[in-house]
Amino acid sequence: MPKNDNMLAILWMLNSGEKWTAKQISEKLEVNIRTVYRYIDALCSSGVPIISDAGHHGGYSLLHHFIRSPLLFDMEEKKTLLHAAVFAKEAGYPLSETLENATSKLKMYSNEQQESMLNQGLAGFEVINRMLSPSSQLILAELEHAVENEITVEMDYRTNHEKKPKNRMIDPYGIVYWNNRWYTVAFCHLRNEIRSFRVDRILRIKRTQLIFKRPEAFSSREFFMKNLLPDLMGKEGLISLRIEGRPEALDELNMHWFLGHHLQERTSNQAVFLFEEKSIHNAVPYFLLSYGKSIRILEPQSVKDRLAAIASELMEYYQQ
Repeated sequence: MPKNDNMLAILWMLNSGEKWTAKQISEKLEVNIRTVYRYIDALCSSGVPIISDAGHHGGYSLLHHFIRSPLLFDMEEKKTLLHAAVFAKEAGYPLSETLENATSKLKMYSNEQQESMLNQGLAGFEVINRMLSPSSQLILAELEHAVENEITVEMDYRTNHEKKPKNRMIDPYGIVYWNNRWYTVAFCHLRNEIRSFRVDRILRIKRTQLIFKRPEAFSSREFFMKNLLPDLMGKEGLISLRIEGRPEALDELNMHWFLGHHLQERTSNQAVFLFEEKSIHNAVPYFLLSYGKSIRILEPQSVKDRLAAIASELMEYYQQ
């Protein structure tokens, strides 16, 4: 381990409030005891108030009123960071190896009691998510590098409507994790506009020699959500969808990422949503199909007819 990491590790150990002997420190860090003495001297020379007590119960400790560095975390902060790392890793965070190193240091720079408490906290904390494929994780890492360094990338991208991928040049402005998937928000040179792209649909990615400048104060999150769930306030031609059903079924409808955004009114057995004509006859019927007989469309009749047509098409498809 590098010298600076070892010196920081000693600070973590002394920050626990316990006394540590040079022998204990050398065993913990797996370094020669003479090296520990040199590290202690270097820390003292840099202004760290280390107290050295001789005798049978002696050892090194920090001055009681020493102002701790912001890099030294208490137990709750350590636990929170480890829990956050579990979420990130399960979501397919691109810098997973660096994340592993960081969490290892959090445990390493803790005494035995603290490490035991951290392991106990992690043992009861689980996150289940759709794992990202190894190829997508590599692509995500390339995108992260391109976003940070403002580098234009070339990619082969295939939408769900295309059989063959298209070659595109994009300027990645940011990366967004939403609904168990990763996206990049980027300026597309092919379409000459800002668009969002699903990472799992990128088949190949390559850095270029071109650089770009991200628009000032641009928010990938705001752009993504605005395109996904546009603001309907003030729009004309909106259609009301009235649904009747069991309270628990309506509760699920209200929590749906798309339907819940359009909720206007809710009673114990009814819910009213407001949609644009295009979405109410295209996307909405497919969202409602999975609820089966637990709900019933009251109005408009056009949505009822659309659901019946889709069900008829499915029945004909599976009877062939």
